[in-house]
Amino acid sequence: MKWGPQPLADGGTRFAIWAPGVEALAVEIDGMAPEPMLPEADGWFGLDTAAGPGTRYRFALPDGTAVPDPASRAQAGDVHGWSVVAEPERYTWQHDWGGRPWHQAVIQEVHVGAAGGYAGLTERLDDIAATGFTAIELMPLAATGGMRNWGYDGVLPYAPTAAYGSPDELKALIDAAHARGLMVLLDVVYNHFGPDGNYLPATAPDFFKADVNTPWGGAIDFAREPVARLFIDNALYWLGEFRFDGLRLDAVHAIGDNAFLDRLAGEVRGAFPDRLVHLVLENEHNDPDRLTGAYDAQWNDDFHNVLHVLLTGETHGYYRDFAEAPAEKLARCLAEGFIYQGQGSPNQKGKPRGAPSGHLSPIRFVSFLQNHDQIGNRALGERLTVLTDAARLRAATALLLLCPQVPLTFMGDEVGSEAPFLFFTDFHDDLADAVREGRRNEFASFPGFSDEHAREAIPDPNATATFEASRPLPGPDAEDWRALYTELLTLRREAIVPHLSDGEGLGAEAIGEAAVTARWRLNDRELMIALNLGEASVPFAAPEDEPLYTTENALARDSLAPASFAAWLR
Repeated sequence: MKWGPQPLADGGTRFAIWAPGVEALAVEIDGMAPEPMLPEADGWFGLDTAAGPGTRYRFALPDGTAVPDPASRAQAGDVHGWSVVAEPERYTWQHDWGGRPWHQAVIQEVHVGAAGGYAGLTERLDDIAATGFTAIELMPLAATGGMRNWGYDGVLPYAPTAAYGSPDELKALIDAAHARGLMVLLDVVYNHFGPDGNYLPATAPDFFKADVNTPWGGAIDFAREPVARLFIDNALYWLGEFRFDGLRLDAVHAIGDNAFLDRLAGEVRGAFPDRLVHLVLENEHNDPDRLTGAYDAQWNDDFHNVLHVLLTGETHGYYRDFAEAPAEKLARCLAEGFIYQGQGSPNQKGKPRGAPSGHLSPIRFVSFLQNHDQIGNRALGERLTVLTDAARLRAATALLLLCPQVPLTFMGDEVGSEAPFLFFTDFHDDLADAVREGRRNEFASFPGFSDEHAREAIPDPNATATFEASRPLPGPDAEDWRALYTELLTLRREAIVPHLSDGEGLGAEAIGEAAVTARWRLNDRELMIALNLGEASVPFAAPEDEPLYTTENALARDSLAPASFAAWLR
């Protein structure tokens, strides 16, 4: 790999950094005088040293400023401190694992810190596997400022945050997951750097575009080869050294460079020909073009958003796009993937969003009722367990887990957690104040928070109590929820997954203001569902076949009961 420390055959280390913004650079090894690096072509600096694993080092700029390695593999402390030479071959892998096919994926998204670190999450793997999940997806691990963060403020993309444990403990977690048949996916952030500890502007201002701004500063210039190389090698690093089974690329609409995305996917596919490695996108542009081969799937916010409207009645913010005829919109989502396929978005002042997606297999879409964004970006972090009634949530959960789309849940869903998942950081001084006030002002136009005093009740992201409150404690009906998840995921594994390697929508329709039916072809079978999230029964002529599954008392004579779901596999 071009960036970062690389082991030498004699036990030493080669240091390399792209720093076209400075004329000279030195490596400072802890306890030793800085040693000048050798300038190389195209703004690179390099130096071969005798430094071995465990050595603490940093780079010294001409003005004496010391900065961490932007491709540091480990930090001795926080992101402002010493980088550490890692020992990538020290961990002895116990399980030779080739992965699982994508159509078998049932994903639980997890924040490692809230789960107790790498060791704490390892202890939960038996329960996760026994419930029926086949994959866990870790929120970003790249080192951030402070000890608490969602992970989307990462500034050292190669350094697993030390707050959760050592790199070897992360490898042990992945090894243990593989022993239980669980894939481990990692959320990576390639669209921006966080506000605390990003020193790249000091060494490589050309890393960013001077004429294109984003909410985080200048846009990353992926057209520059050293920039693209940092991120492509990062993907290969997580998949290779740590043996992750796949990556979820955060907010690629903010990357704005499809050529880079295609190149990254191509290099990943070429690097691991003997493993099942999966690549998933988050892209609010609803772009189907990346989903015809290069990438396995995309998070489908449309699925969540329309179901959230049906379950809660909320229509503010981006839910405005789903407020009108939500049952018709849900039907389109089930049949064709995206709801917005080029139509104007009311929330975006009529700007068209998306492109046709009905030609894609259902497994190209990751569906969810909740995730870190959709809970944590609420002012008070409420889950659906406290926003809707249990019967309707059970029906929606059955839809999620028995549809052919790949289901994703958030940690705690399977035990009916009522604990919030709040936005938390660990910033200090002026940055902490800005984040706190920015968070509260963000909700000024939301119902219930127009008053300044009401906004003061929004938890301070930097308070330790905010993080501690976000641990997913089991709810009062935890065993009932776990039994439901286990039953539904057993049905999915035994009845649906064997026919799910391919499929297509056969149509869907609204049969009431909050009720739909949908059908799919799954290889040699047909799957049909009926869902009613309304408060009254709706006319429905059920198939004569024995249902694969129904919620309690779902089917009456020629009607579908309120808060109910039924499925048939023929």
